[in-house]
Amino acid sequence: MTDDELLAHECPDGHLTYPGHARCPECGAEQTGTLDLSDRTGEVVTWTTVGASPTGVREPNPLAIVEFGVQERTVRVIGGTTHDVEVGDTVEPVFVEQLRDPAVSIRATESQSWSGYRFEPVDG
Repeated sequence: MTDDELLAHECPDGHLTYPGHARCPECGAEQTGTLDLSDRTGEVVTWTTVGASPTGVREPNPLAIVEFGVQERTVRVIGGTTHDVEVGDTVEPVFVEQLRDPAVSIRATESQSWSGYRFEPVDG
């Protein structure tokens, strides 16, 4: 896995989750596969704005739960947004180098990744 992948995890029975787990929450099988969602679009299921974010995270911090369709299956991912969104909006993942300020973290900078994804509305 690299920092620029948005990976859903899959068990042998085809259940998808995000984030991944040692065992599938639906059937208990080991999750052995991954599926990169970074080049797909999804639909906003719900959203909120967090006004009291952890230290180093932007405020306000708009978040959305986005559902991705993968063949006959779906997987939901929570993440920040780049712009205001509404339920039903189509969005795409956009890679961000620094989701929070490592200078104000209590963890050592090299101990974790500071990059990830936010969701951006797709012009439609």
